[in-house]
Amino acid sequence: MKLAFSSNAYLRFSFAEAARRIASLGYQGIEIMADVPHAWPAFLLQEQKDAIRKDLLDNHLPISNINAFMMHAVNDPRQRYWHPSWIEPCQHYRQIRIDHTIRALTLARELGAPCITTEPGGPVEPGSSWKSALSLFIEMLKPVIAHAEKEGVSLLIEPEPGLLIETAEQFLELMGYIDSPAVGLNFDIGHSYCVGEDPAAIIPSLAKYIRHFHLEDIAATRVHHHLVPGEGAIDFKKVLQAIKGIQYTGWVTIELYPYVEDPDLAARTARERIQPLLG
Repeated sequence: MKLAFSSNAYLRFSFAEAARRIASLGYQGIEIMADVPHAWPAFLLQEQKDAIRKDLLDNHLPISNINAFMMHAVNDPRQRYWHPSWIEPCQHYRQIRIDHTIRALTLARELGAPCITTEPGGPVEPGSSWKSALSLFIEMLKPVIAHAEKEGVSLLIEPEPGLLIETAEQFLELMGYIDSPAVGLNFDIGHSYCVGEDPAAIIPSLAKYIRHFHLEDIAATRVHHHLVPGEGAIDFKKVLQAIKGIQYTGWVTIELYPYVEDPDLAARTARERIQPLLG
């Protein structure tokens, strides 16, 4: 396993500075936020892509993942991470999410990233059934999956509390309707814990789909708020043993976006606590 850190904790810094800091803290890789202020694909000029490549090269940081989940640039007043979702009532608003994800896949190919992550549908609208929302999500994914196959980049669904796909069982139901090697799972350890699962016990059942991990701690209340590892209730030794048990050798990205006030401290502390457990 290789340890990366997500740039989404460094919202108050340029990408160049975020990369420099993450590398200086000893991380092996970086997850790039496909959003403002780092790499919003819709407005990213060729010179900016070249600058990102140079920053990665100068800091010896490969990309673990392109995070296309968050959409701060749209700045929806309801929630800047979840909206526009794949299952918005408005077709034109859904299209913003679709277009963004297609652009993120192309950006990943251009920068040499193996995968991108996206939200698992979005919040189910009042009055809508889960099944009908699932059908809409699958329909909206179709052109994006085709583009992922074309670009040779994995499209990873990330289950999240409060959204359409929350649990392992729901993810497996979704995958029953999708027949594409380009689609996989971003297993977020904290999210799994939030919805009442035991991440260590769930990982083997999802092994065939897992292409990337997000790691953060969660309080014993299981409230969805990302914490620095060691400040919540997750048994990371047990979880990392389960990851080793499925012979996973890819990236584990620590994601601590709430720590914008002092991302260096959060990143440093997280690495000090997780790196020794990787073996």
